[in-house]
Amino acid sequence: MARIREWLVWALCAWIAFIFVWYLQFKFTGDDGSVVLFTTLTDWLGLHGHEKAMRIGTGTAELIASILLFDRPLQVLGALLSLGIMSGAIFFHLASPLGVDPYGDGGVLFKQACSVWVASLVILFIRRESGFALIERYLPFLPIPARLRAL
Repeated sequence: MARIREWLVWALCAWIAFIFVWYLQFKFTGDDGSVVLFTTLTDWLGLHGHEKAMRIGTGTAELIASILLFDRPLQVLGALLSLGIMSGAIFFHLASPLGVDPYGDGGVLFKQACSVWVASLVILFIRRESGFALIERYLPFLPIPARLRAL
């Protein structure tokens, strides 16, 4: 069973990285569809004119998450970053004028965001012991007041 879980984690990591890296070509090259999407988001957020920063920043975060997912000790961080990125993507698809189907293709982008979100959760669940070990190891270095650490 442990072997199956291990293979599942690596397959899910490959799926997440594939989705993230595939869309980098559109984010980093300033593809018209990507520019329109991020312009819609930044205008809705009241950050007019900051489309490029949000587009490149999102792509950079996705690239970092993809790299972390293939370093076994850091997989938990990669999955956590992926979960955060996709939580934002799903939120914006549901709450902003972007909508679930911005390109009229049946919501492919939204469905992929949901699949990456679920894959990240599964990785975090399977690797939860590694996550707890990371927290335990680095908690003393985090700037958390002592009274909160006791909770």
